[in-house]
Amino acid sequence: MVALITIVAVSARYGSIYPLMMLFLFSYSTLLFIFSHIFFKKWHLATAPPIIFVLLYLSLKDTIIWSLYLVNVYAIVFAILITLYFGSIFTWKTTWIFALLLIIVDVIMVFITKFMVEAAEVGLGLELPIAVILPTFPSLVGTMILGLGDFFLAGLLAIQLCKKHGRESAIISVVTIAIAFFIFEIYSLNYYPQPFPASLIVTAGWLPVALFKSKQKIIEKLRA
Repeated sequence: MVALITIVAVSARYGSIYPLMMLFLFSYSTLLFIFSHIFFKKWHLATAPPIIFVLLYLSLKDTIIWSLYLVNVYAIVFAILITLYFGSIFTWKTTWIFALLLIIVDVIMVFITKFMVEAAEVGLGLELPIAVILPTFPSLVGTMILGLGDFFLAGLLAIQLCKKHGRESAIISVVTIAIAFFIFEIYSLNYYPQPFPASLIVTAGWLPVALFKSKQKIIEKLRA
């Protein structure tokens, strides 16, 4: 992840951004094909979703239909597919390690090198589905942007909490993550708007629930 983000940022500064566009289209199309093949069981049917995605992108990427609607739809689909794919691979321990490393990388690349911000600007400039873009409320003047990596982290943490402590815990953690984002966005939009490592907000919303459930489970074992 660090290498890819750095390559994107450096290429945007000194090279061409179009090879990066081709790389993303290939990666997204490959993921769509894999999941379509799992669902349809036949390769010729699985080729339809990635082909449709590429055709829609090339034909509509400079239109409002793509920039306001389809880019968000594909971004959400991409986040869901990635979360489902990797959610079953991670374990409780590896999730903690991954979250910690991701936070460190996120902080460094947003505040110090700023590569994360530059890579996001490149992707958004190319109208690639790398983030979900929503209008602010109640004022509809600005927009809020949340990268797919943050969606993936939130989904991964919720899935692991579900596997460890049950569905109810996972649902509560999703709610607390949403509350954490709500509080941060109010502060950011009114006082200090700037790029911020969203992985910190996701973890801040999820961690209290995870720690409480873990403590509760330890107490139950001691009583037993």
